[in-house]
Amino acid sequence: MTQQKRPTIGVVGALFERKGAAPISGIGRTYLEAIEAGGGIPLLIHLTDDQAVLDTHYRHCDGLLFCGGGDIAPKHYGHPPHPLLGPVEELRDEVELTLARRAVADHKPVLAICRGIQLINVALGGTLYQDISDELPGTLDHRASSKSGDRAYLAHTLELDSASWLAEQLGTTTIAVNTLHHQALRDVAPGLRVVGCAPDGIIEAVEGTGDTFIVGVQCHPEELWRSAETRWARLFTGFIAHVAA
Repeated sequence: MTQQKRPTIGVVGALFERKGAAPISGIGRTYLEAIEAGGGIPLLIHLTDDQAVLDTHYRHCDGLLFCGGGDIAPKHYGHPPHPLLGPVEELRDEVELTLARRAVADHKPVLAICRGIQLINVALGGTLYQDISDELPGTLDHRASSKSGDRAYLAHTLELDSASWLAEQLGTTTIAVNTLHHQALRDVAPGLRVVGCAPDGIIEAVEGTGDTFIVGVQCHPEELWRSAETRWARLFTGFIAHVAA
């Protein structure tokens, strides 16, 4: 990619509360470093209700990355709140849902990680399990990496469809993943297809079926590509290469 312009990838930020001070707008630098290592230039899109600002950010992006974070308000997929629903960020929901739908309509490539895979599913009309352990008893502990204290802890495998872009890109149909989530895809949205599941059947990877390139994973590959499972680096290089093509 040295002979061509490095694509700009919009990365939607989050708000981090601070005691006695204004919140910080930002995102974990592991996402930004993964985009840079993959050949892209990350552009942080801060949360704002100023549509003109968002429009300017969006126009400068060749692709979008939706990252991990808190729960999505269930009103966005027509369900009442579950008692174990975590904190929601209304502004982040609104900004990301708007950008996701716009990107799909404009055929702008999308990479979605953790909350991101849930976000793109909701944006396109899908629904979520609001708490896996309560709604699907007997499944794996999908917070195992969080509880271990090591975000890169490889807790289970991801089984991929051999015909998927992900399997081709990663060079395997079985790959180890970390797991740091308590929600999961329930009804998969039109325009998405399931390409990977955990051993317990929880949906953990999707790809787009239409003209827009979409790939979503439930794990956190930005925590894995350096050492824990280096094949995940191919997700970022492959995504950036597709954006640049």
